[in-house]
Amino acid sequence: MDIKGNIHCLFEQSGTFKNEFKKLGYNSFDYDIQNRFNETDYVLDIFENIENAYDDKPSIFDNITKDDLIIAFFPCIYFCETSQCAFKTWHINYRKLSNKEMYKKIVKRIEDRAHFFTLLNKLFCIIKEKKLRMILENPYSEIGYLHDNFDKPTFIDHDRSRRGDYFNKPTQYWFVNCVNSYGNSYQKPKCHYTIRSSKSASKSGLCSEERSMISPDYARNFICDFIIGKVQNNSELNLFN
Repeated sequence: MDIKGNIHCLFEQSGTFKNEFKKLGYNSFDYDIQNRFNETDYVLDIFENIENAYDDKPSIFDNITKDDLIIAFFPCIYFCETSQCAFKTWHINYRKLSNKEMYKKIVKRIEDRAHFFTLLNKLFCIIKEKKLRMILENPYSEIGYLHDNFDKPTFIDHDRSRRGDYFNKPTQYWFVNCVNSYGNSYQKPKCHYTIRSSKSASKSGLCSEERSMISPDYARNFICDFIIGKVQNNSELNLFN
C-alpha cells in the first residue's frame, strides 16, 4: 500500500503503532479521549466526531485525505467473547442480585451494545462516503457479537504471538478502500502471556486493557506484512516451520 499522506491512529493512546510508523518514516498521530501514556496527539471524543461526521457536521474526518490512512482500534468491550456471557442470567456477576437488579443490568448492557454497534456502522458509512482508507481492528472469536452481526473481516490474524506479540490472541481486521499485502515476519515474542497469567484476567479477561495492549514488535511486523509490504531481513521463519 502506497501511503503518501499521514497516518491517523484512532482509539490509540499508547503510541505503539504511531511510533512504529514513525520509525519507518511516516507522519503518524494518536487520537483518543485519554492520554494516560502521554502519547495522545489529539485528546478528543472520537465517538462525538463520528456522530458529527455522520450528521454532516465539522469533525476530524474533514482533515483526513484520500492519501492518508486511518487505523481504528475500535473498543471491543461490548463485542468480545467475554462480553457475550454478560447477557446470560447465569453470569457470575449476577449471582447475588435480585431478578429485577439482574435484568436491569442486562437491559442496560443491551442498550449500550446497540449504541456502540451503531457508532461502528456510522464509522464505516463515513469512511465509504468520504472514500477514505481505513483499517479497523477488533478481537476475533466465533461467539463474538461481530461474527454474526457484521460484515466478514478482510482477514484474521489467528495468533498474534507468531509476529512477536505478548498474547496468542486472534484478531480480525477490516480493510476499507484499500487492499492488504501479505508477508511472513514471524518472530518469537520477547514476553509471552496467557489470559490466566495476566493481572487483569479475573476482572475483565479478553476485554481488559492489559489484554488489549499490542507489543511494538507486533506493530512493526503487522505494518510491514499487511500494510506496506516490506520484507524484513530479521524474520525468524524457521521458528514456525
